[in-house]
Parts: sequence; C-alpha cells; structure tokens
Amino acid sequence: MPGAIVLVIVLFAFPVIVGLSSVGLAALLGHLLWKDGEERHEGSELLDLNV
Repeated sequence: MPGAIVLVIVLFAFPVIVGLSSVGLAALLGHLLWKDGEERHEGSELLDLNV
C-alpha cells in the first residue's frame, strides 16, 4: 500500500515538474535572445520604437 501511494504522488508531481522546468527554460532562452538582440542593434533608431 505505501508503494501505491508513492506511485500516485510521483504520477501527479511529474507533469508539474516537467511543466515548470519547460517554463524556466523558455524564460531563460527568451531573456538571452532579447539581450543578444539589444547588443547587436545598439544605437539603432528602431530600438526606440520597440516597447
């Protein structure tokens, strides 16, 4: 019986852990790409239009 309870907890926790790690990776990638774009186009007049 304790094994079944542990299995149910793991099955409920696994999608949450995978989802949160995916969100974290997406946020990190988005930040790094935004920072790279800012550095590559420094001094461009188009950056002033970007809100």
